[in-house]
Amino acid sequence: MSVRTACLGGAAALVLTAAACSSSSSPSGSSSPSSSAQGSSTGSPLNTNAPVKSGGSITVLESSGYSGSWTTLDPAQNKEGAATQDFMTAIYGQLFELGTGGAIVPDLATSYKFSPDAKDVTITLRQGVKFTDGTPFNAQAVYVNWERDLGTVGISNGLNPNWLIAKLPPPAGSAPGTPTPPAPGAIQVTGPYTIVVHQIAPNGAFVDQLFDSIPNWIASPTALTSEGTTFGQKPVGAGPFMVVSNVPNNELVVKKNPDYWQTGRPYLDEITFKTVGSDEAAYEALLANQGQVYENMSTSALITQSEQHLQVENNLGTSPYDLQLNTAVPPFNNPKARQAIYAATNFAPILQHVFGGRYPIAESFTGPGGICYEQKVPGYQQYDPTLAKQLIAQTGLDKVTIELGTIALQTAQESMDALRTEWESLGLKVHIQSWNLQGLIAAFEANKGKSWQSMVQTAGAYDPAGGIGVGFRFSSLSPFSGVHDPALDKLLNQAQGSTSLNTRCGFYNQAAAYIAKNYYGPFFFTLAPSNVAVHGVSGPGISTPLSSVAVVPTIPWEDVYYNPSS
Repeated sequence: MSVRTACLGGAAALVLTAAACSSSSSPSGSSSPSSSAQGSSTGSPLNTNAPVKSGGSITVLESSGYSGSWTTLDPAQNKEGAATQDFMTAIYGQLFELGTGGAIVPDLATSYKFSPDAKDVTITLRQGVKFTDGTPFNAQAVYVNWERDLGTVGISNGLNPNWLIAKLPPPAGSAPGTPTPPAPGAIQVTGPYTIVVHQIAPNGAFVDQLFDSIPNWIASPTALTSEGTTFGQKPVGAGPFMVVSNVPNNELVVKKNPDYWQTGRPYLDEITFKTVGSDEAAYEALLANQGQVYENMSTSALITQSEQHLQVENNLGTSPYDLQLNTAVPPFNNPKARQAIYAATNFAPILQHVFGGRYPIAESFTGPGGICYEQKVPGYQQYDPTLAKQLIAQTGLDKVTIELGTIALQTAQESMDALRTEWESLGLKVHIQSWNLQGLIAAFEANKGKSWQSMVQTAGAYDPAGGIGVGFRFSSLSPFSGVHDPALDKLLNQAQGSTSLNTRCGFYNQAAAYIAKNYYGPFFFTLAPSNVAVHGVSGPGISTPLSSVAVVPTIPWEDVYYNPSS
């Protein structure tokens, strides 16, 4: 078995201490879905006896509307966040990874431990690791990164994972230089390879919140200092690969880190991440072997075609499509107007015609590939065109033009256009617009979040408390939320606060019912785009199932290899 032995998550593992994974299982703030909920591989049969091959290179294709749109690879400055996961994990590695079936896989960290009240979390780091500039990877390096991530340099506008860390001043009257107990919110180095986060509230989801997030990607403090503002163009991490060249929004080339901590990894010598314009362009490139991997394919007809010629990995979804409504501005500051949208929206034909009926209908922010899945929510307003017409007339929605937006991906745009057709058939006027990822972020932030009305997005993660989980779209603290409701905030904080899975899921069920009761945003279905690759490329999430942190799995590129003869 590989050194990267998976630490299994589960309700029974929600305990307050953790041993290193090499000797026993580590606890998780989450629970694994059932073993049947692992997704599937389709396409021509694979040669499962093909040997692992070291060496070679591959090209990974990235969509220009999402993952192929990036500005910087500096974690603290990275507003694209999870969209850039391929680049970030290749360069920086991760402290912990989310593995198959919800397993917690130690990478640059080896274990974690909660305090009895789940406020404090102690992380133990792997010893002997170095950044690719030769400097030590240790607790002090993690401390520098986390202080920077959560401070004035980092993203302090809600893109951080919700650790509930609040920087508090020392107690009044403390003499300068006098040691004091760590204040809630402090990050404390307690040894060369141990670091403790003191939170202001219980948080049983802490480790799950690390997955695919800014604080999971640790940069070399020495390189941060020496490179200054250029660090984001040629970053230095301790991951399996190091940067050769970087042309934002176009191409990133990385080569094998010869001093990577795990002997024999990575398998590949080089990866080229290259932006393509569409699913169709990616499909054609794979057929011509101009690329070997394409993630996040959502065009149903192309997935079907790919199954005839390529290998296709289908993973169960964790992130439902959500129609976000901005409750801070007209017309959706009126609950009846929001109810009208619920009643006017029929997602079944969109699911069938745009997505080939591939995904299950959703009524909340959870999916079958994650924890706390609840497909049917009590009190959820169903499609009702008669009621919709009544509410449209009562609220005057037919007297205004509704602004509807989404990301510039083909299936998202088709879904948005289908919504416009449905709504206009009931007397609404709709103006639609789409942006690439950077433009979409700007649209959310414009005029302090008061310039948008409705957006077709995704809302959810393997753990709903994850960085782009339910709070990303529904918490008062997030700049990408249209909801600012203290009662909902309280439910979400209570849900992430416990180390008991049953308790957590109970609060999430209450939150889903509360969202439905207040018509804060209807859900479509649990999106689960497919990963497509040429034969011979193998690895978790590409040729075998892998749990999705959010929308798609986070590929551990150190475990990917290419054997064209297989």
